[in-house]
Amino acid sequence: MAPSVWAALPDDLLLEVLARVPPFLLFRLRPVSRRWDSILHDPAFLAAHAGVPSHGPCLLTFWRGAAHSPPQCSVLSLPLRARYKLPFGFLPAWDLWLVGSSGGLVCFSGFDGAGFRTVVCNPLTQTWRVLPDMHYNQQRQLVLAADKKRRSFKVIAASDVYGDKTLPTEVYDSKEDKWSVHQMMPAANLCSSKMAFCDSRLYLETLSPLGLMMYRVDAGNWEHIPAKFPRSLLDGYLVAGARTRLFLVGRIGLYSTLQSMRIWELDHGRTVWVEISRMPPKYFRALLRLSAERFECFGQDNLICFTSWNQGKGLLYDVDKKAWSWIAGCASQLCNSQICFYEPRFDAWIY
Repeated sequence: MAPSVWAALPDDLLLEVLARVPPFLLFRLRPVSRRWDSILHDPAFLAAHAGVPSHGPCLLTFWRGAAHSPPQCSVLSLPLRARYKLPFGFLPAWDLWLVGSSGGLVCFSGFDGAGFRTVVCNPLTQTWRVLPDMHYNQQRQLVLAADKKRRSFKVIAASDVYGDKTLPTEVYDSKEDKWSVHQMMPAANLCSSKMAFCDSRLYLETLSPLGLMMYRVDAGNWEHIPAKFPRSLLDGYLVAGARTRLFLVGRIGLYSTLQSMRIWELDHGRTVWVEISRMPPKYFRALLRLSAERFECFGQDNLICFTSWNQGKGLLYDVDKKAWSWIAGCASQLCNSQICFYEPRFDAWIY
């Protein structure tokens, strides 16, 4: 389109057009001029941006290079099949670890040299905030949950990473800018530190009592779900699906030649795991060349991504379409890299 046509567009129509441009392309235009940068903070643009469909699923990879070097981040856009670098030099130069992402926000935790810190940021707007200290301020398992309607977010601190069962659950609410103390999790033995959050509920696997522990954020209490694990389950990951769907992903079998990767969904009514899919053998062999290889698994909506050490690519499963596909370059070969799903949004507020 000719420049003269763009120049003749009314401002409100121009903002509507820009709101539909892929967020990463707009982000790269920020240094062009102050005008471009101001547009991305314009309330009218943000309102238009909030009203258009989501860009689609992306994979965010975060890693650090040498000691004291700034963190590095790249985002793989699955709809565009393109990778973009996002600068994270605006964050404090602390030893940070990726917690996760929700609603366009990204959460980190780590140490600033004096104590445990939690940081939430929006990579597109380069805005961030350090959360106040928890009442029991030590390294915890955290989950970020953004609420687009309230324009707020919550951070849930569940168990202690070292297995301390005496710590109560704490919840941070960005609207109140403080942590509230809630019930202690009544579980004696967790299976895994991996947690899944969906439908305002937090789930963890536990051996004692056997099944799942579920934390209702709105009510502030824990409940036990006696859902027995599938037989011969070697390792399991809880993965949150869309709305109320909760998946369990893991390897089944005793020997390398008999192993397989399967996916179950929790039947909330009957409190049982129902198998919904099996990874085809060719993908399983390519993902895990050795039976002892460790894999990572995480999800968003009804997409589940698998990665394994030194693989250089990820495997994506679409639960709705029942389709498997490779994602080239989504898994870094760096041992200190971390990956999560990410939704790029300019209208994700940290205050």
